[in-house]
Amino acid sequence: MELTQLEFFLKVVEEKSFSKAADRVFRTQPAVSIAIRRLEEEVGAPLFDRSQKTPMLTEAGRVFYDYARRIIAMRDQAREAVAELRTLQKGRVRIGANESTSLYLLPQVILAYRKRYPNVKVEVYRDVSERLPREVLERNFDLALMAFEPTDPELERFPVLKDELVLILYPDHPLAQREYVTVRELGNESFIAHNVRSTSRAKVIEAFARHNTPLNIALELATVETIKRFVQLKIGIAFVPRMCVREELERGALRTVPVRGLSYQRTLWAAHRRNAALSHAAAAFIDLLRHHARS
Repeated sequence: MELTQLEFFLKVVEEKSFSKAADRVFRTQPAVSIAIRRLEEEVGAPLFDRSQKTPMLTEAGRVFYDYARRIIAMRDQAREAVAELRTLQKGRVRIGANESTSLYLLPQVILAYRKRYPNVKVEVYRDVSERLPREVLERNFDLALMAFEPTDPELERFPVLKDELVLILYPDHPLAQREYVTVRELGNESFIAHNVRSTSRAKVIEAFARHNTPLNIALELATVETIKRFVQLKIGIAFVPRMCVREELERGALRTVPVRGLSYQRTLWAAHRRNAALSHAAAAFIDLLRHHARS
């Protein structure tokens, strides 16, 4: 059974004429008649009473008419739904990101995306960077943002942002006004650390070990937001990514001082499945993210 046969059938019913229906569908009357005959053969019952001048529906035709209308309506709705996705009037994009990226990078990108495509739903899922590549490959996310370059050949990746690790202190800390400090000078300080094992944490531990200086971690906390709050409360000092404290540094709520002997820059990467048939919503988000990275 073909959709064109159903369309011809509906037009004959609406026009009450084979010839008028043929004009509406831009076919010859014999072509429409043949299509209806084949449809009747497939249904297994006559759909029209042809004994009268005006074709009238048989009992089977009346039953079939309701189903034919619904089938064509569903076809039209499916076309409209796909068209809405293509024009980004609807859709969904699923993004995986680590804590710092989801809190301090994504909001501005999402705001720009929502301004362009207000009807597209954006879903952000937070996870540690190490698990994000697998989530993308398993199609749980359309794309992911992470603090390292993924190496899986099935992933297409590109750099989004360069960031650096900085030492943060409360504004009236004795070291806050210094031009720089050394790792050895930090040996008597109490540190607040992120309890998530990361490359940044490893770099700090390596630098203190290299300088034979104790790293006194007094507290380990689950989020960078909590770490910043505890530093402001003068409970300790900490190393965090600069993008996480940009606002506090501008307001003067925190201070940062360069540390001689400890320098670590990192690149945030975006990744999606290579050669994947991305949704229009996901492709548009990736394009916006690439533009953000270039600017």
